[in-house]
Amino acid sequence: MYLTIKATGTHASMISHLLAKNPNNLYDRTEKGARIRLVYTSFQPEETEVLLFVTPDPIDLVKGSPDHYDITQYINDRELVVSSLFCSYIRPALGTALNGKPKADYIDWVEHLFTLHMSLGPVASDLPDHVIESLFQPLGYEVQMERGEIDYSFDLKNRSTVRHIQISGQQTLQHMLRQLYILIPVLDNYKHYYISDDEIERLQRYGEGWLSTHPQHDLIIKRSLRFAPLIKEYEQKVAKNEDITNVSTELSTNQAEASEMKSELSEDQDKQYDPHQTEPPVIRLNELRYRAIVEQVSQLPQHKQIVDFGAGEGKLSVRLGEIEGVEQIWAVEPSMQSQLRAIDRFAKLEGRTDYVIPVVTTGSLFYRDERWVDQDVIILCEVIEHINEVRLPQVIHTLFTDYRPQTLIMTTPNREYNEVYQMGNDEIRHTDHRFEWTRAELEQYCTQWIQDRPYTFTLSGIGEKHEQYGQPTQMVVFHRIGG
Repeated sequence: MYLTIKATGTHASMISHLLAKNPNNLYDRTEKGARIRLVYTSFQPEETEVLLFVTPDPIDLVKGSPDHYDITQYINDRELVVSSLFCSYIRPALGTALNGKPKADYIDWVEHLFTLHMSLGPVASDLPDHVIESLFQPLGYEVQMERGEIDYSFDLKNRSTVRHIQISGQQTLQHMLRQLYILIPVLDNYKHYYISDDEIERLQRYGEGWLSTHPQHDLIIKRSLRFAPLIKEYEQKVAKNEDITNVSTELSTNQAEASEMKSELSEDQDKQYDPHQTEPPVIRLNELRYRAIVEQVSQLPQHKQIVDFGAGEGKLSVRLGEIEGVEQIWAVEPSMQSQLRAIDRFAKLEGRTDYVIPVVTTGSLFYRDERWVDQDVIILCEVIEHINEVRLPQVIHTLFTDYRPQTLIMTTPNREYNEVYQMGNDEIRHTDHRFEWTRAELEQYCTQWIQDRPYTFTLSGIGEKHEQYGQPTQMVVFHRIGG
């Protein structure tokens, strides 16, 4: 994956000072498991060209993913194409230009209009050519695209969806880079990170002065934020005509304080909010899931022994340790990286007598483990949708026939609710989801699973309720008949 920046005309060489990169030195760094190299392919007073070339480590790309042990996770195009990953890799190299903070002698050049030519690729986009052009042309750029011809021996397609994009025009270096930082993830429609309200701050910071008036504003916002609550929050801020610069400054200043508050909330679910605030706080869906599961477990007559499958970083497991009567919690997680984070989380609870410290262990739902047989409670929070449907029968057999828990709790997305998030019929909430079921489909599967097995089940929802589409998360609780 690459990005070239070329300036032509008088004073073209000044972009080296805005980039804060010496043309005589090779920039060669490793960032987040990727090798980033920056080199000047041309350095003349009237023509200067810089090449950024990124080579990610394909193994490092999948470390820590929920199914990093599954070989199919290694078969993708993320190491090759320009996406949000690419933006995170090259940001340290371009940070001075993005922030517009070169050395004092060159600060006036930040607002200088250069004749710039940028090319990037490969870009794997599902957008047609004319839509890609409509993203850049309103900003004053000329757009050219190249894509390879494909010669298959069978009838499939003859044009690649992968393109190399070139844009050129009169613009400041800072503005062109900031526009790319927003539009690259829109083109690829992929985010390697959790989309939260931090994304709103990114749009405000890099979109200042151009995004609000862009003809494709709605498309950019939808593909950047994806979820209806975030889009609504963004629109409310725009509607109130908030000063973007002040918002960005305030968010930046209070970032440490906000992070500390979120950390405290995650460790203490009973934390109370300021009773004098005018609007109720927005509670994340993940938080609502944890609360619903904890409440369900605390009401069970038998909950001494708990197994939390797919425990991840231990956020749910640590809450289960507060429930009165719990004696043992197994936090079962296949990812070693997540296990280490869970261990760090649990270590903070050492010495507290009012907590049951969960035990982190490696495990899988695809084989029998004697430790999990006849436990009081087994929990699968947002787990089953990450399993290929053809393998589900094996997992269900292991759970109901081999392990035989007194209570089995599952949560999974409600596909109907995706309409509220303004998602398309074929869209799913996470790239690793193998399926998402409607409420009727889940009920049908649950009925099949307990056939000829001594279990009953109840269904409920978690999250804000929509009259037609229900709630975003479905929860099913299976109870074993006869103890």
